[in-house]
Amino acid sequence: MAVNKRAVAAAFGRAAQSYAHHDALQRLSADLLLTQLGEITPAQVLDAGCGPGAMSRYWRGLGSSVTALDLSATMLDEARRQQSADRYLLGDIEALPLADAQFPLVWSNLAVQWCDDLCQAINELCRVTQPGGLVAFTTLVEASLPELNQAWQAVDDRPHANRFLSLPAIEQALAGWSLRSGVESITLHFDDAARALRSLKGIGATHLHDGRQQGLTRGKLQRLQLAWPQQQGKYPLTYHLFWGVITRD
Repeated sequence: MAVNKRAVAAAFGRAAQSYAHHDALQRLSADLLLTQLGEITPAQVLDAGCGPGAMSRYWRGLGSSVTALDLSATMLDEARRQQSADRYLLGDIEALPLADAQFPLVWSNLAVQWCDDLCQAINELCRVTQPGGLVAFTTLVEASLPELNQAWQAVDDRPHANRFLSLPAIEQALAGWSLRSGVESITLHFDDAARALRSLKGIGATHLHDGRQQGLTRGKLQRLQLAWPQQQGKYPLTYHLFWGVITRD
């Protein structure tokens, strides 16, 4: 099923102002990717899928000239409001409105999973990277959010979590590039099911592959709460995170 880019942009736009209150996964993912890069200070950075601009601000703080790109105009407005970058660009990672070989570093943290075609997205990110430059990215892998899926099975038989690519499919999309990569699991813990669900909504990551989530009744929420697998009294959400660093030939 093709991704509805307009729905993706709208969902993230709705989350723009609340994003920073629910971005623990994004921060942990970014920290993991930064450790893979080591200490670098690129002259120019493309932050592809910048969101409200936290990592654009990070790179700008190191002295880089930053171009912040996002599919959501509202997210870009929030990044601009926070003076996150030097340049703001509305655009789709799969069709970047940029010339070839511009950036020594292209950074994309938890954005390409919303693309239609991972191979096309990576090709575009590499296209705008200078020879010898780096493309650093993260994405989510199939079987993420198992607790959410298990809980919903007690309520109905409809899919309620986004579908992510399998590891073999991701590796196939990256074939041919000079790549270092790995997979890590990150588990966040919440006080109740409602807060866990709110964390997904707060970053705009609710059911984008199948359309916007329908309203959750109190009865359904209670059933979810009872069915959610707990860990020491907390309600976990587990993400399987793929990180990759491509060296552009």
